[in-house]
Amino acid sequence: MEIFVEVARQRSFSEAARRLGLSRALVSKHILQLEEKLSVRLLHRSTREVSLTDAGQAYLEPCSAAVRQAQEAARIVAHAGDDLAGPLRIQAPSSFGATWLADALARFSLPHPRLQPLLHVDDALLDPIAHGFDLTIRVGGIPNSRALAIRPLAPCRAVLCASPDYLRAHGVPREPEELRSHRCLHFSHLTDGTTWHFARDDERRIVNVRAAFTSNNGLVLHHAALRGLGIVYSTTFLAWRELKEGKLVPVLTDWTLPLNHLSALYPASRRPSPKVRQLIDFLVAEYQPVPPWDAALQTVQPPSA
Repeated sequence: MEIFVEVARQRSFSEAARRLGLSRALVSKHILQLEEKLSVRLLHRSTREVSLTDAGQAYLEPCSAAVRQAQEAARIVAHAGDDLAGPLRIQAPSSFGATWLADALARFSLPHPRLQPLLHVDDALLDPIAHGFDLTIRVGGIPNSRALAIRPLAPCRAVLCASPDYLRAHGVPREPEELRSHRCLHFSHLTDGTTWHFARDDERRIVNVRAAFTSNNGLVLHHAALRGLGIVYSTTFLAWRELKEGKLVPVLTDWTLPLNHLSALYPASRRPSPKVRQLIDFLVAEYQPVPPWDAALQTVQPPSA
């Protein structure tokens, strides 16, 4: 089962063999034995690639869960009484992973020298179970899946901001509709495309902006905004320092953008391991009740008229 999961993950007998420290022939033999035992074909083979059959796709998730449980049980037995130890596979959005999670994970790991964190940063909404992550950090984009347990970590506030040079050259928008005449830096993972939503008390505004620059990575847009390219749709966890230092200036602060949440996701089919549970508790203590990036912005003022 472990060999099958690795072949399915890598889509390659050779790469799975390399990662498992086995010969390709032995990997192929074990897969054939598994298919014979189940009386079903799990994989399509070709000279170019390996892909899952329908039966293989259906078998992969419960098989992956069983393999993870067996591996975790083996680690618990091997390190009974020890400190936190072994691999800890985490996935997070690129911008949050680089600006906040990497530092928190390093501090969490310092007292546990046997712990082996693996942080995968990717803005794609990867399936944490299919990709074998012990813990996934999401900003919004929470899947409707009973297979995943969710624990909120912190609110994630959006902010519109631009460099002082851009605002001097193009003016400060006072109403959301004025954004149509501005250069807007757009995060492509927003679910409504280039439609930005605003709220103030009971009032709602919807604006279709002109995306002068688009990226699927918040850090890319952040640097473009610092260069004066336009007004960026960002998050306070990414822009807080430059907002505090005046290198970026918030605009339309009388209006709020949709609120997302920073959440921790892990497989619901089993209790979280001690290392996963302790890491989540550590992050909750870091980011609640007010995350440090928002606490740092409490004295930042919007531009004057």
